[in-house]
Amino acid sequence: MANAAEFLQEDLADGGQILCLSGSFTIALIGDIDGRLRDLSADVRKIDLSAVEHMDTVGAWLVHRTAKASGAEIMGAGKDASRLLQAVSGADQTDIPPRPHPPSFERFLAEVGHSVVISFTTLLQFLGFVGQVVKASFILAMNPGRFRWHAVVQHFDMVGVRALGIIGLMSFLIGIVIAQQGAVQLRQFGAEVFTINLIGRLTFRELGILMTAIMVAGRSGSAFAAQIGTMKITEEIDAMRTIGVVPAEALVVPRVIAAVMMMPLLGIFASLMSVIGGGLLCWIVLEIPPATFVQRLREVTPMTDFWIGMIKAPVFGAIIAMAGCFQGMQVHGNAEQVGLKTTAAVVQAIFLVIVLDAFFAIFFSEIGWN
Repeated sequence: MANAAEFLQEDLADGGQILCLSGSFTIALIGDIDGRLRDLSADVRKIDLSAVEHMDTVGAWLVHRTAKASGAEIMGAGKDASRLLQAVSGADQTDIPPRPHPPSFERFLAEVGHSVVISFTTLLQFLGFVGQVVKASFILAMNPGRFRWHAVVQHFDMVGVRALGIIGLMSFLIGIVIAQQGAVQLRQFGAEVFTINLIGRLTFRELGILMTAIMVAGRSGSAFAAQIGTMKITEEIDAMRTIGVVPAEALVVPRVIAAVMMMPLLGIFASLMSVIGGGLLCWIVLEIPPATFVQRLREVTPMTDFWIGMIKAPVFGAIIAMAGCFQGMQVHGNAEQVGLKTTAAVVQAIFLVIVLDAFFAIFFSEIGWN
């Protein structure tokens, strides 16, 4: 039967100690050697293994750890023990060579390149998603029985009716701000009456629809991404595919239709609230009566401004809904992705809305709708 592991300390002439190990340094026979070796002083200069009968990896690790802690020299190890000690010492190499740091300019270029690649990849994926939505819309148009009318009505309520309060309040305040800032600047030239021109044209042509789109993107676009993303996490969308339901037809198309149909109505409501806010400030500050304000507004605001807003509104609604649904479909892994993709949906929708608004501004200017 193998002997249990033991050690003996002997003094050296230089004041240090030599540690003589004996017995079997195996996991079954080590006993309390581990704790005793930890309590050794740092005066150990040598560790003698000539009396060790057998050693496994655990024993070799104890010897290596003791030698490393005290800086001792290991001697008298047999062939097998030497091999094990070499193996555990190699595994204990904790010094990680430092990674080379490229210059700051190279890191900057790498980050820019990575962002550009991600942007183009996302754009291509989004265009593919738009194609899927268009295809699903044609299929539903050819098969009206598969269309989910109740889902569209439900999203009418969420996108349109429940958004009236916040959109009306924000538009009313924006109208007041436009009128106040315009009056302050035009008063320098004695042209306060042109504040009405500023309110009418800016509201119906740009800000009424643009601010509505931004608020719908932050409210409904984020909700679309969060709802569909949660369904991806809970595997409801996979279950829909299993039973033969196309997610684009059941989840995306109703949301897109609701946003497309609600955006013009919300835009009209927002423009009217903005005009009311501007008219109220003109009445109080500039002493322009409401009847005069309305008459002047009709004279200086061309009908083309209204139609420009109505043309842009459904396009913005479609972009917002598809951006939200697209980011929701990209969710995978864990719940953290829902928050990340919801944020990405709002940012992407607002970015695309502003880019399209700039395009529309140039387009309508070129065709003479100034």
